Amino acid sequence: MALNQVGLERLNTATTKKIGTTKNLIINGAMQVAQRGTSSTSTGYHTVDRFRHTGSGTDEAPTFAQVDVASGTTPYTSGFRKAFRITNGNQTGGAGAGDAIVLGYKLEAQDLANSGWNYVSSSSYITLSFWVKSSVAQNFYGRLTTTDGTSQNYPFETGSLTADTWTKITKTIPGNSNLQFDNNADKGIDIEWMMFRGTNFTDSGVTLNAWAAYASGTRTPDNTTTWYTTDDATFEITGVQLEVGSVATDFEHRSFGQELALCQRYFFNITGNNGSRSGIAAYANSTSSLRAMVQFPVPMRALPTFSGTATAMVFDSSDDSASFNISGFANGGAPTTSNPSRMCLDIGTSSMTAGQGGQLEFRADNGELNFSSEI
Repeated sequence: MALNQVGLERLNTATTKKIGTTKNLIINGAMQVAQRGTSSTSTGYHTVDRFRHTGSGTDEAPTFAQVDVASGTTPYTSGFRKAFRITNGNQTGGAGAGDAIVLGYKLEAQDLANSGWNYVSSSSYITLSFWVKSSVAQNFYGRLTTTDGTSQNYPFETGSLTADTWTKITKTIPGNSNLQFDNNADKGIDIEWMMFRGTNFTDSGVTLNAWAAYASGTRTPDNTTTWYTTDDATFEITGVQLEVGSVATDFEHRSFGQELALCQRYFFNITGNNGSRSGIAAYANSTSSLRAMVQFPVPMRALPTFSGTATAMVFDSSDDSASFNISGFANGGAPTTSNPSRMCLDIGTSSMTAGQGGQLEFRADNGELNFSSEI
C-alpha cells in the first residue's frame, strides 16, 4: 500500500534525524574523548579534547580532569557518561585582580559562516545549552567572543546554582549587525565558562545577554569570589551543544568513533612502549639524516606542530643502529597547508646506511608523538 503524504513526511523526518547533517557545532560536547590524558594541572589543551584550560595568578594550580557522570543523575539518564571537572586548589592569597580559572572552546569561523545562522540579523538565533554542577552555590558567568572584523562580546550567566546539583542551562543568542565570520579555518568564536576572573577583566556595568564591542577589562560583570576562595571547590560541565535556531533541542549524541574522528582534525597522537613500531615510514637519505612520512587519521585543520616525550627511537631497518630522540624532529612540510592529510619529518641522526627504508620504532616506554593544529 502506498504511503500517504503524512506518512512520507514522517518517514523523511525520521531518515533525516538518523543520517542527517550534524546540528551540534561543538565537537566532543559529551566529553567522551581525552587523547592527551584524563587529568592535568597544566593550562592549555591537556585533557578532554577541544576544551582548553586557563589559569593565572593561582596560589595552587587547579586540576582539570575527565570524570564519570554518576548514575541516577539527570545527565546520566539522558545518556551522558563523562564530564569535565575543574577542582580548585587552595587559593591562600584570596581573589586577586589578575587571577583566573576559565574553561574555553574555540570554533572555526567557517563553521559559523556556513552554519545557516543569519548572524547579522537580530531575529536569527543560535542556542547554547549545557549541563553544569558546582560544589558551591553561586552564579557563574560565561561569554562568547568573536574574532573577525571588530571583535564582539556576549556575556551570559548561569543563574544561582544549587550546590552539588546538576542544572541544564540554555542561552538563546541573537545575531547582530556587527558580527563577522570569515570563511576560513581560523578562530570565529571563543566560548568561555568562568569559575573566576578578577576585576582586571570585569566591570560591574557590563550588560548581560547583549552584544557589545570586546574590551579586555569588560568581559563580564564582576565575578563572585566564593567558589574561587573555597578550597577544593569543583565545577563540572557536560552536554555542551551550540545549534542554529531559537530552541535547545535534545543533545546530539554521537558515537565515540565519530567524536574521535572530529577531534583528530585538531589533535592526534602516536604512542608506544619499548619495541613498539610507530607505523611511520622512513627513508635514510644519507648516513646522518632520515625523512619520514606521517599519515594523519583525518585531514587536519592546518599543518600541525608536533611535540613528544624525549624518549629514544630507532630507525627500524636492516641496519637499526641509529638512535635519536623524539624531540629532535624537524617539520619537513606537507603537500598542502590547507586541510593537510600528511606531513614529512626531517630527522638528524648518525651511523645509518644511506638508501635503506624502514619505520620508526620506540626504544622506551610511554613514548609519544603529538600532532596539534588547535585554533
